[in-house]
This record gives sequence, C-alpha cells and structure tokens, in this order.
Amino acid sequence: MNVTAFLVGGLGTVAPEVIGEPYEDADSTPYLPMIRQPVLVFEGAKETLTAARTRALSRSLTTAVFTSDLFGTGNDRDNRAAVRAVGRDALDLVGLLVYGPRNAVDKALKGARMHP
Repeated sequence: MNVTAFLVGGLGTVAPEVIGEPYEDADSTPYLPMIRQPVLVFEGAKETLTAARTRALSRSLTTAVFTSDLFGTGNDRDNRAAVRAVGRDALDLVGLLVYGPRNAVDKALKGARMHP
C-alpha cells in the first residue's frame, strides 16, 4: 500500500481534475482535498507489470513507476536518480500507476487482477 500511495501522489500534478475540493468539518477545521475517484489496486508478476507499462506507453497513458531500487533510497532526488540510471526495459518494476480513459487502462492492465 505504501508503493500505491507514492505512485498516486503525483497524479494531481499532471491531472488536476482528479483532485476534489478541500474539506472542512462542522468546527471549520480545514482538511486537504482528496482524489475524487476510486483508486483500483491490481497485482501481477513482474512480467505483467512490464507488459502493462509497455501497453500503457504505447497508448500514451499517464504512467508512474516504482522500482525495487527505490526501497534503498531516502529522498526524492535519489529516487529520480535511481530510475534515470536504468533503461526503460531494464527497470525492476514493483509498482505501476496507469491513468487515462477506462477502456484504455483496462486494455493496458490486461492480465493483472484486483488486489484482495
């Protein structure tokens, strides 16, 4: 779930329409806005993730990656350097975000199954 949180974190910066309005309770305490739509979490083997990423990129869908190398870094700068150091086809994917029209995302995620 931690990987999911990291992956979803950047989505609002490129697709601001997914972010709702700020919240406020009855005592006027302000709270941050949240994503307006459900986040579906799927699972699959590394081969499934790699194939999904390839299909998503071929359909020009918005993607984010989380690689095994990122478990060993401690900050955003080192995270970006770790991804930049590896070619697209050699990335050791452990998480993938795919965003776009539902039918295109469904096709990109073919072979993955909903996480229980």
